[in-house]
Amino acid sequence: MTGIAGVGAYVPRLYLPAEAYREAWDKGGAAGVERVAVADADEDTLTMGTEAGRRALSAADIDAGAVSHLAFATTTPPADEEEAVVRLASLLGVPSNATMQQYGGGTRAGAVALAAARDVAGPTVVIVADNPAGAPESDQAAGSGAGAAALVLTDDGPLTVDAVGEYSDPSPGTRFRRRGSTETESIGITQYERDAYTSTVGGAVDVLDVDISDVDAAALTAPDGKIPYRAARTLGVSTATIASGTVVSQTGDIGAASPFLGLASALDDGAKSVLLVGYGGGSGATSLALSASEDVPVDAVFEGDVELSYAEALRRRGTITGEEPEGGGAYVSVPTWAQTIPQRHRLVAGRCRACGALSFPPEGACFECGSLDGYDETRLPGTGTVEAATVIGQGGAPPEFVEQQQRSGSFPVAVVALDGPDGDAGDDSASIPAQVAHTPAETPDIGDRVEAVPRRIYEQEGVVRYGFKVVPTEARR
Repeated sequence: MTGIAGVGAYVPRLYLPAEAYREAWDKGGAAGVERVAVADADEDTLTMGTEAGRRALSAADIDAGAVSHLAFATTTPPADEEEAVVRLASLLGVPSNATMQQYGGGTRAGAVALAAARDVAGPTVVIVADNPAGAPESDQAAGSGAGAAALVLTDDGPLTVDAVGEYSDPSPGTRFRRRGSTETESIGITQYERDAYTSTVGGAVDVLDVDISDVDAAALTAPDGKIPYRAARTLGVSTATIASGTVVSQTGDIGAASPFLGLASALDDGAKSVLLVGYGGGSGATSLALSASEDVPVDAVFEGDVELSYAEALRRRGTITGEEPEGGGAYVSVPTWAQTIPQRHRLVAGRCRACGALSFPPEGACFECGSLDGYDETRLPGTGTVEAATVIGQGGAPPEFVEQQQRSGSFPVAVVALDGPDGDAGDDSASIPAQVAHTPAETPDIGDRVEAVPRRIYEQEGVVRYGFKVVPTEARR
């Protein structure tokens, strides 16, 4: 039977304490939420999903090139209409001929994706990422978080899905997002929403053909920090069981990803049996009973480590920033950018066929010997050493980077000697310029070790350009 062989989870390093929202708006905010994770200006569900996916593949000891099926679930894709899963596959290095499916439309999308993937042959990756938002003054905004989780399924994975249940009963208005809007809403009738949640979640669990009364943890979709506990009696489990699979108090509402972060947290704590329930406003639920024959490898980060003020959080989210100025900048057409996707997404360098020198990007004459014989593709591991660094201050960035600078401020850039394919620094390296995504100091020092991470580079013509930035190894989580 196909089972889960590795789990990854990623939560952005920035967070906003709930108290900051209460002070700004003089109201309570999201119930049971102590702080919310905030995606940085260059993060979205694709970059967070890539981070989680890489961790899950590492935990399962599976190469991305061996993956035969990739599923991506989110209610907040970078664009309303686009095959985001294809871009995700490119960032991860999943083969182009793998089957790829995208799920959305409601916060139970991740549970639906996992239920559909359990019978797929070959290594499978299911990634669930979300970054919901609300009107600034709303309780939805007060509780909105960000994060991603990923599961790798193989023929002999130790965590199996023993049963799946489905239940739906129309309850319109409980959670929705209008066409063309970025803000999640509800009609705000509390008892109506609670009843819809508990009855639908309970209905999905009732049809499971297994006893879940003594599971180690229950990981439920968690719009806030109280509503999952209201379902405990209906499900026939203790509130302690709910707590073992709930992380919303430290991440905020992460939509479709919330039960999967809860699952990752429970497994990381040694749970061997977990009830996972994805609930979507409207309302429908999908339940899965999972049990493990042995410990499941988990590579996860569950909390941020950089506190923001309320104003800083609004900036990072793009709530109070301006627009890109007209004119200037180095325009790169989408077709030209697409030609360099292997380099930007997967650090594919070239080794000169004449002299063996590395070149990044692999184009033109070899800088070492001048040969035009071409290059053999060589994928770099994404580690390197800083050779030079500076800071691009306010007003110093090209127009395409102005929005990022408005949201996150001045940013460091560095020239980095990327290690060769064996991971060794030295002569077998390739030097490239890169933005520094996070550094404890204003700029990294020459000689500092760094690692590549997936990020948004900029958006132009309505198309987000993805690539890599670097993070100092000492700051990597």
